[in-house]
Amino acid sequence: MNRRQWLKNLAAAGAGSLLQPLCARSFATGIPSAYFPRYVDVAREAGLLAKTVLVGHESKDFLLSTTGGGIALFDYDNDGWLDIFVVNGWGLTEFPKGKEPTNHLYHNNRNGTFTDVTEKAGLLRHGWGQGVCVGDYDNDGYLDLFVTYFGANVLYHNNGNATFTDVTRESGLLQSEEHWNTGAAFVDYNRDGHLDLFVCNYVDHQYGLLLYDSNPALMGQQSPVLYGVAGLKGTKNLLYRNNGNGTFTDVSDKAGLLKAEPTFGFTPCVGDYDNDGWPDIYVADDSTPSLLFMNNRDGTFRESGMLAGVAYDANGRTQGGMGADSADYDGDGLLDIVKTNFSDEMPSLYHNDGKGFFADVTVPAGLAGETSSVKWGTGFIDFDDDGRPDLMIVSGSIYSPGSGTHHRLPKTDSKLILLRNLDGSRFVNVSDQAGPAFAESRCSRGAAFGDIFNTGRIDIAINNLNDYPSLLRNQSPPTNAWLLVKLIGTRTNRAAIGSRVSVDANNHRQVQEVRSGGSFCSQNDLRLHFGLGTAKDARVQVRWLGGSEETFEHLPANRLVVIQEGKGIVSQEAF
Repeated sequence: MNRRQWLKNLAAAGAGSLLQPLCARSFATGIPSAYFPRYVDVAREAGLLAKTVLVGHESKDFLLSTTGGGIALFDYDNDGWLDIFVVNGWGLTEFPKGKEPTNHLYHNNRNGTFTDVTEKAGLLRHGWGQGVCVGDYDNDGYLDLFVTYFGANVLYHNNGNATFTDVTRESGLLQSEEHWNTGAAFVDYNRDGHLDLFVCNYVDHQYGLLLYDSNPALMGQQSPVLYGVAGLKGTKNLLYRNNGNGTFTDVSDKAGLLKAEPTFGFTPCVGDYDNDGWPDIYVADDSTPSLLFMNNRDGTFRESGMLAGVAYDANGRTQGGMGADSADYDGDGLLDIVKTNFSDEMPSLYHNDGKGFFADVTVPAGLAGETSSVKWGTGFIDFDDDGRPDLMIVSGSIYSPGSGTHHRLPKTDSKLILLRNLDGSRFVNVSDQAGPAFAESRCSRGAAFGDIFNTGRIDIAINNLNDYPSLLRNQSPPTNAWLLVKLIGTRTNRAAIGSRVSVDANNHRQVQEVRSGGSFCSQNDLRLHFGLGTAKDARVQVRWLGGSEETFEHLPANRLVVIQEGKGIVSQEAF
């Protein structure tokens, strides 16, 4: 019912029943309060105590101070608990010896706290960090780490003893020329069981540190940097094929990626968008048409963004695309796409109509009002476990506090956005009812989603520029059942990236895929979380990227289920 109908019913109920409806429902939405999460930022108490640093210039703007901020959730030591990796930045300044900004790896202590193990793990590194993704590129059972930079990227091999080794040069991934690398994703595009690597690039490297003199006449308006990247030199995406022996080969040209026009790329979102069993790659681009690389199943791709309907908005205009995620939000078995955009622009919601074609449903789905902020990281999360993926978006101003330039710029709303999936077709903003973390204003970039505390709830880690990270824990009592699924590949790559899980419960089907990269230059939990509503069990079907399928009947709710290709369920754990 709408708000007017609800108020009419409330009046008819009489004064004696006023208190219960007031406590149980929100005036803004008419949704029972039991369906709202209560997210609390516990980062400082949990031990996430290092700031992400981006230092600019007192009187000039430069483009590089606007980007970066990736973050990752992954279990690097295989103890069953998610650890956190935070990508750091740099600045136009001299840092004291020993005080230089570095990326940070936080080990999950399994008691609600984390320990900074960056140095012990061998991950100290300085520079203009941008994004991160994870994947087991050598199929040894331990997740490896790939970090992108303005300059040269780094591949860290997980040694299996809680340490990492920089193998960039040995693997063939050391770039001969410096790039403005941004988002990345491991993807087995040729389904040979070895993870390949896709890397986005933003503006041509020469423009990153180019300083723009401030113009007093532009105060309160858009400076040359804020105007965007129009007129600057765009870039192309890169694809590296895994040779199966610990090395990679650049196949960007051979695979057809270089045929696409230059763009300003931020975040790749991998998914099987035409249900043919082969991974495709969507790229959120800034101020240029977004790209959709459809897999030809012969080692090549065709760029189909405009034809598929995901390159522009519904009016045929380009947007300031930042982040992206993919999920089947309406339960039709097809992966839909959300893309975050610049301020004064709506986020884009593209409904998958089948066979790789999409329709822009942003307005009818209720997202048209989300224009007050610059939107970055995003993810479909079922925070109330009703079986319908909700939508989370983080935002942040172009220049962060402390960057040296933000005082000249028009301010934008920089709060978190939570949109509840009402019925599989419409979303409603419930940010004001989502807990104290949603009342805070931060300059956020990357966001990563996963069950960090092993409670069956989705938690959120956020990288904030010139600030401490946020760690949002859902402290509301669970209202519905859930299922957490972890896949282990054998013929398929060990991390099962690209494999699909379908869950049937209460006559409702959900579809998710194991994905590397996404959000905004970030990495989510590789385990898949499904809300089951009131169901006591579920039917689970796995379509391995290698091509085989397995089905499991009546899996009990409220537990982590580990499934290995060809061996079935190898463990179950109730949280």
